[in-house]
Amino acid sequence: MTSTPGSAGRTAATTPRPSERPARVRRFSRAERWVHRTTAALMLLCVVTAACLYVPDLAELVGRRHLVVTLHEWSGLLLPVPFLFGLASRPFRKDLRRLNRFGPHDRRWLRAVRRRDRDPGARPAGKFNAGQKLYAGWIAGAVLVMLGTGLLMWFTHLAPLVWRTGATFVHDWLALTIGIVLIGHIRMALADPEARRGMRTGSVERPWARREHPLWDPDDD
Repeated sequence: MTSTPGSAGRTAATTPRPSERPARVRRFSRAERWVHRTTAALMLLCVVTAACLYVPDLAELVGRRHLVVTLHEWSGLLLPVPFLFGLASRPFRKDLRRLNRFGPHDRRWLRAVRRRDRDPGARPAGKFNAGQKLYAGWIAGAVLVMLGTGLLMWFTHLAPLVWRTGATFVHDWLALTIGIVLIGHIRMALADPEARRGMRTGSVERPWARREHPLWDPDDD
């Protein structure tokens, strides 16, 4: 096999050695961080206003029920908007495809969690681990159900009373479930400062990426 003189030198010059690679790697684009922050703000507003509507002590403390209802309705209606805008971003679409794919390593990750095996080697993960994939899929479905049931409750002429009664039941109990799941999500984020830094700044330390997401090659993104 022949090679062009000087080609090896050019390749060596453009490919950094492992020791020369940047200490931090990009994890999320600006668009992805914007989608996450905006969605989080709308979700928080939904949860807080819902609590003010359904917890008597909070309702009495806050008052202004009409304003609270309006904020709750519009924050819920706007929840899918950041996601729809995010679809214009190529990195966002690429990460959506990753979140939608389960592989053998994800099943292995879940088995390790069930066994409470905390050895990093027992929990292989790509850019997103199996827990993050399940959470993303579940919260996306929950938002759609909340939006549909909320519309039935808001526009009373859309369906008969029995439908609206069922929609209210589903909406209320799913809202409670979402609140519990969000608390778990926030607790896990608080336990991992580097993961929070990645969402805040867009980059993470390379050793963290190698340890927590060994199947992810950030240099290929």
